[in-house]
Amino acid sequence: MRARGLMATSKKAGRKPARLSSHSTGKTKQKTASESASRGASKAPTRFEKKIIALVYDFDGTLSPRPMQEYAFLPKVGVDAGEFWKETNKIAREQEADPLITYMHLLYKKAKAAGVRIDREDLVAQGRQVELFQGVSEWFDEIADYISLRSESKGVSIRHYMISSGLTEIIEGTPIYDRFDNVFASEYWFDAYDLPYPKRVITDTGKTQYLFRINKGVEDLGKTINQHMPEAERPIPFSNMIYFGDGDTDVPSMAVMRKNGGHAIAVHPPGKSKEKCVDLFRAGRIDFFAAADYRRGSDLFKRTCLLLDRMLADIRVQEEIWAVTRSLR
Repeated sequence: MRARGLMATSKKAGRKPARLSSHSTGKTKQKTASESASRGASKAPTRFEKKIIALVYDFDGTLSPRPMQEYAFLPKVGVDAGEFWKETNKIAREQEADPLITYMHLLYKKAKAAGVRIDREDLVAQGRQVELFQGVSEWFDEIADYISLRSESKGVSIRHYMISSGLTEIIEGTPIYDRFDNVFASEYWFDAYDLPYPKRVITDTGKTQYLFRINKGVEDLGKTINQHMPEAERPIPFSNMIYFGDGDTDVPSMAVMRKNGGHAIAVHPPGKSKEKCVDLFRAGRIDFFAAADYRRGSDLFKRTCLLLDRMLADIRVQEEIWAVTRSLR
């Protein structure tokens, strides 16, 4: 297993409560969407409602060049990144343990040995040192502007989600945390124990659960998504979703997305090997691949916009079919 698959994401730690509330606001939005979908089962909608487009991202290797822990955490405890991931994989293999739980536990052990306390606020502060690929910070506004320009249907909206096996606490410290409607990532539990304890671990295959949560509008993690929900009641169809990832750890999510009519794009570091992306493209796991350059005019931006054009056209077609059908009643 590659080191990247062991990473975790986080919510911007160390931020003011008002900033943290932006994360829960995303959950509220989706809960509302889910509730409105349920109401739609008993009362026919007065307008076509499938106008939400969702872009879903991995973090390590997708939005950031390296695993987030390598920017501040591992240097702070004096551990070489390559050796750390090698040891993590070795322990997980020998103990037949989950690699993500193993990595989160080993982080604690290394910190304790170095006399460094794992603290939520400190992890959030570390997020400010995480590097992002070129154009990531401007990407969200550029995509919104493009949709506004190209959409021929009123009321189309864009949402951004992150699903990562990285640490939530570190992600919260990055400058883009507030640009996401929701962040689903691995997380430590600091309050219940004298030591940090894994509160949530998001594995490669576990990521797919959150795709269905977005699709069904059930983002409250206290609620189950196992109950059947007819496609007509799901607020964000898979056909309105794009998943962005960078390698093997994203294959389950890419497969689920494509199987259900959604889209997937793989990225690789600019100027470096694109072999993995080519393999994913040839295997039919992705629609496109491109260098992780998020600036307007890049191949990644243009290919994303091609998929957005397809979605916007499909939304307009479905809206017209809905209107014609309604007129026949």
